[in-house]
Amino acid sequence: MAKTFRLDIVTPERVLLSEEATMVVARAVDGDIGILPGHAPLITSLAIWPLKIKRADETEYQVSLCNGFMEVQPDKVTILAGCAELPAEIDPERARGAKARAESRLNGDRSDIDVVRAELALQRALVRLRVAGAEK
Repeated sequence: MAKTFRLDIVTPERVLLSEEATMVVARAVDGDIGILPGHAPLITSLAIWPLKIKRADETEYQVSLCNGFMEVQPDKVTILAGCAELPAEIDPERARGAKARAESRLNGDRSDIDVVRAELALQRALVRLRVAGAEK
């Protein structure tokens, strides 16, 4: 059995990454899922959550995902994400600002706001801060 699989993460704007991985841990809509080489075929929806990636050289890192779909084949994992960012691409100050705006909307008068949209914005900001290592 192979020791790695091909991991491709694609957004509407770009191919975020295409590399060999030994493990991926994602948050599917019904819970966390770990993918290793040779995994059974699967298609699942992904939640707003950090994607954990382990490379063959044992390095690990996270990617900020804001939902999407994951297709798993024994030798390839493809993630189609609405948006995705590597840690170095995340501006922590901008994420903190988005978090503050979303919290303000949710803590204020909710009659004039789209609550679901504000909750999703808050989740995305929190994930970005977590992946960037800038949580406070």
